[in-house]
Amino acid sequence: MKKHLFPSLMISFIFIAVLGGLYPLLIAGIAKFAPGGGKGETLTVNGKVVGYANEGQKFTLDKYFYSRPSAVGYNAAGSGGSNKGPTDSAYLKGVEAAIDTFMVHNPTVKKEEIPADLVTASGSGLDPNISVQGALVQVNRIAKVRNLAPDKVLALVNAHIEKPLLGILGPEKVNVLKLNIALDELK
Repeated sequence: MKKHLFPSLMISFIFIAVLGGLYPLLIAGIAKFAPGGGKGETLTVNGKVVGYANEGQKFTLDKYFYSRPSAVGYNAAGSGGSNKGPTDSAYLKGVEAAIDTFMVHNPTVKKEEIPADLVTASGSGLDPNISVQGALVQVNRIAKVRNLAPDKVLALVNAHIEKPLLGILGPEKVNVLKLNIALDELK
């Protein structure tokens, strides 16, 4: 038994040191090179923090681009999905209600043109991004409400398209908060 105890304790202490100390320090060091220095990328307007780039927010006014729905009410204290599947009648009613609401505010958009990300929540419930198509279907509403040329709003969307990581990982997307801040800055 003594023959196995000492090696087991040594391996345990080595893994505690590596995984409990060195690895977290390495990750924290790498995070210092990320936007916001590992503390999150804050977005400010006139010196006031209005949100975080990696945290979804609810926009309900017609003059703004809508975000993805959230299963957790955009509460960053606890992310999570709804655990409802496509065969759940309550889930389907919620999606239909979201589609109907979207169509009321976007009468020029056909039901089949609405991307899924505008009527379904993400797995975390905090997705800050929408698809490019999700932004494009909202251009006419925003241009009309803000009395802007649709081409001007379209150019703003195109300027805020984020490419996939390393050009291949993930889809193109648009950060809703960044886009809405830029929309408010249009003259």
